[in-house]
Amino acid sequence: MDVPDALSDFLSRARDRLLAEPPDGAMEADFTPRHGDHAFSPGLQEQFPAGPGKPAAVLVPIIERQDGPSLLLTQRSGRLRNHSGQIAFPGGRIDPGDAGPLDAALREAEEEIGLSRESIRPVGYSDLYLTTSGYRICPVVALVDAGHELRLNPDEVEDTFECPLSFVMDPANHRRETREWRGAMRSYYAIPFGERYIWGVTAGILRNLYERLYG
Repeated sequence: MDVPDALSDFLSRARDRLLAEPPDGAMEADFTPRHGDHAFSPGLQEQFPAGPGKPAAVLVPIIERQDGPSLLLTQRSGRLRNHSGQIAFPGGRIDPGDAGPLDAALREAEEEIGLSRESIRPVGYSDLYLTTSGYRICPVVALVDAGHELRLNPDEVEDTFECPLSFVMDPANHRRETREWRGAMRSYYAIPFGERYIWGVTAGILRNLYERLYG
């Protein structure tokens, strides 16, 4: 499949299979999504209840490049108390002043990496993802203009990088791994990419996106 066809195929699938509106429960604190960390580790939620819900949103930024569409990801700052240095999407908690998941994702992308709203064109919403810490994450899939500019907030983001969309949407690159966490065995997805190790919530959201679009 050539480059224009690769992006066209992705967008066609996204427009047909993603949600046009935020998924049910996106703004509800007591809603338990079907997808999330608990889906990969049966019994995890019972062992470690997530507690009160924390609605959140992330941007899944797709960029058109000459050699094929790519996915923009961040590496969290080592200064952060939680999940420092991990690979992530731009995003965070939905604040009371946000109009909804889209508004929160756009605000966070601007605050974290200086990505302006004018360079982002939303495509649709993927499935809610529940983390072990209780965040109900709403992924917002969007196209980002190739000429965008970034200004990283060093307190939150150490680096950004792009990964071919074809790589993260290829199930051959998705690994199921297991490690001990707080005395229990936890399973999760990982998508190693060169020196970058995409795992946990970020890899789980990408796996869910793959299953929704190509499954």
